[in-house]
Amino acid sequence: MNDSAPKTDRSVVRVEDAELEAFCRDVFLAAGADEASANAATRAMMHGSRLGVDSHGVRLLAHYVMVMNEGRLNKTPDVRIVKSLGAVASLDADNAHGALAAYRAMDHAIEMAESHGIGAVGIRHTSHFGPAGAYALAAAEAGYIGFATCNSDSFVRLHDGAARFHGTNPLSWAVPVEGRRPWLLDMATSAIPYNRVLLYRSLGVSLPEGTASDEHGVDTLSPEEAAMLAPLGNEFGFKGAGLGGLAEIFSAVANGMRLSTEILPMNGPEFKTPREMGAFVMALKVDALTDHASFSAGMNRYLDNLQNSTTREGAKVMAPGDREWAEAERRVVEGIPIDPVTVDAFARLAATYGLTPPAHRRGV
Repeated sequence: MNDSAPKTDRSVVRVEDAELEAFCRDVFLAAGADEASANAATRAMMHGSRLGVDSHGVRLLAHYVMVMNEGRLNKTPDVRIVKSLGAVASLDADNAHGALAAYRAMDHAIEMAESHGIGAVGIRHTSHFGPAGAYALAAAEAGYIGFATCNSDSFVRLHDGAARFHGTNPLSWAVPVEGRRPWLLDMATSAIPYNRVLLYRSLGVSLPEGTASDEHGVDTLSPEEAAMLAPLGNEFGFKGAGLGGLAEIFSAVANGMRLSTEILPMNGPEFKTPREMGAFVMALKVDALTDHASFSAGMNRYLDNLQNSTTREGAKVMAPGDREWAEAERRVVEGIPIDPVTVDAFARLAATYGLTPPAHRRGV
């Protein structure tokens, strides 16, 4: 899934990766977050901004700081494993930033997978964790197959429904590939993520067809009128709704946390009460089912066949992650784009905490 900013006449600036990362971390620390929370939240946001998933990148910084200051998030949480059975464990996040909980959970899943071949960790008392792909990728970068999912507050109608039901409920898988970037699938089970609506609202562009509905369940292209999202699949939206339900079961039901219909809205109006969200991560050792050499050869053969398969005229086939890795390489050279609303938010945060916002490199 690639959320790169579409072409627009409004002012978008680009900034250097290292400056942006340092600024985000410094803002969290200045706001009173402990070092672990600041590092994890920054790491997750930078994953989004580096790979072109801008809706879940650094544009979330101001929101995260606000909910920390209001009390929704614990700035200094005690994140710990509270239950374990074989290769399955439960982590209590103590209302931490969701990224800290998810990275900690994945680290523990990897430890269990090393011993048992597989490790699964349910996460309770957590919060918005940003890009699900960040946590699946953490497993792949360590040499394991990774999976991550969560539920969120209702904003997606059911197939043929006219009311909010599921959250955007993402699913992400990442697979290590010897000699190449990981195979990386990171998808919302809605037609688009809600943060993309906010991004498009900031950029002043229309939504794609069949992705959002107004308050009556009627399709709309206006990000201002979008009151709910459509499930993935358009006329076959029952598939997206089913996948959203799968994320709901693993995240909420299995962890005893709130269903999407019970979670307080991400955007308020109340930001003092923890949202009691759930999430789930898993790691699988690549040689648990076959030997390492066979697995590596199979993944490379699969990707070779995929990327060299016959295409329609003027088109190009890509494996999950290909678009994101290409965008990441471009951003190393060109800088990371920041939308106008986020530019303004950075200026306010810098003034509040006595910091210098990242310098603007050039427009796009």
